[in-house]
Amino acid sequence: MKFKIMSVALIFLLCMTLSACSGGNNKAGADENVTIEFMHSSVEQERLAVINKLVDKFEKENPNIKIKQIPVQEDSYNTKIITLASAGKLPAVLEVGQDYAKVMDKEQLIDKEAVTKTLDEAGKADFYEGALKLMTPEDGNGYTGIPISGWVQGIWFNKEMLASKGFDEPKTWDDVLKVAKAFTDSGSKKYGIGLPTVEGGFSEQAFSQFALSNNANVLDGKGKLDMNKKAMKEALTYYKELAKYTMPGSNDTTEVKDAFMNGTTPMAVYSTYILPSVHAEGDADNIGFAIPQQKTKAVYGTVSAITISSGLEDAQKQAAEKFTAFLSEPENMTDWVLMSPGGAQPVNKAVTENAVYQQNEVVKSFGDLSTEIATSFNDIQVFGLVGEKNYVKMGDITSSGAISKLVNDITVGGKSVDSELKTAEKKIKDVLSK
Repeated sequence: MKFKIMSVALIFLLCMTLSACSGGNNKAGADENVTIEFMHSSVEQERLAVINKLVDKFEKENPNIKIKQIPVQEDSYNTKIITLASAGKLPAVLEVGQDYAKVMDKEQLIDKEAVTKTLDEAGKADFYEGALKLMTPEDGNGYTGIPISGWVQGIWFNKEMLASKGFDEPKTWDDVLKVAKAFTDSGSKKYGIGLPTVEGGFSEQAFSQFALSNNANVLDGKGKLDMNKKAMKEALTYYKELAKYTMPGSNDTTEVKDAFMNGTTPMAVYSTYILPSVHAEGDADNIGFAIPQQKTKAVYGTVSAITISSGLEDAQKQAAEKFTAFLSEPENMTDWVLMSPGGAQPVNKAVTENAVYQQNEVVKSFGDLSTEIATSFNDIQVFGLVGEKNYVKMGDITSSGAISKLVNDITVGGKSVDSELKTAEKKIKDVLSK
């Protein structure tokens, strides 16, 4: 899963020492040679080969612009941004995750005007609405990056297993619970659903879908803590009940994925990065995708985007805009997405409709499901995104671990929803008061 959540609290603390930095001092005119740096996380040989081809293609179309790549391992990516920014060497163009883009924007490290201009030229209407919302800054003005790929999370289900007990696609909370109960036989080590219960980010992500589908968010429209209310208690109570029908213990990504893939469970909450394994098993026709729904649809998702750093000289800024626009062209976004077919998903309708994308072996094997998954970006909801407000402080809340601990305590620990909700609320208040 690209751009996993890291300690935003730590990032924010470090970022407070930064100021907006330029990517260099090249003052060449628009028609003179200019070199810009492009930092991304595609360090694997196969992925790097795709990026190299894209760069070569761009440089042939723009002979006066050279792209110097800076591939950085994902685990150290955000830290590298801090290091480069503090040294005044932030690359002109960067791949960035939605959460860290908010932090960069707060520290004025992103040229939102240049990004928004490029996005408009790329055809904003073709991007899925949810993907654009994730790249909206807290003030709601402009965008922090142009989405290039992403992944979504929902309930995956084995069609044949469900049909064996007379079930169709589970569409509501009640449907999911009925299926989970019907398949659970703990004596035979069979369970109804692979559900995240670990004290970690996976549990917060999974729980957030259920909470948001019940219109329960962590923050309100003014950015104030809004956890301890009826809708949130209902979601927590439901999640605790559903956890009775999952594997015992603290389930993380490995346990959930393995349980679904080996038939221990007919359902699992997981991201689209389960699809390559399903394809490899030759079982693509037998998997379905459901969105847990109560009052509304809520899909958890994340986006990888291309952004432009602030403080660039004119020639570099123009080059950065050209390169970002190039990467935003449908055929080039298609190549980017297909670096990880099935796992990475299109964030743009033009990619979904692209013949090269549709004919990819992995994508094609899932048939109409591939389009269904991509369009679910329109139903993206995440904690801290309220209307047009995308609050930076949600990162501090997530990094505190309060929500994931709450989920773990009421499921694995069997503790009271009311008491643990109050404990979590107090911890979050303490974090936000600092």
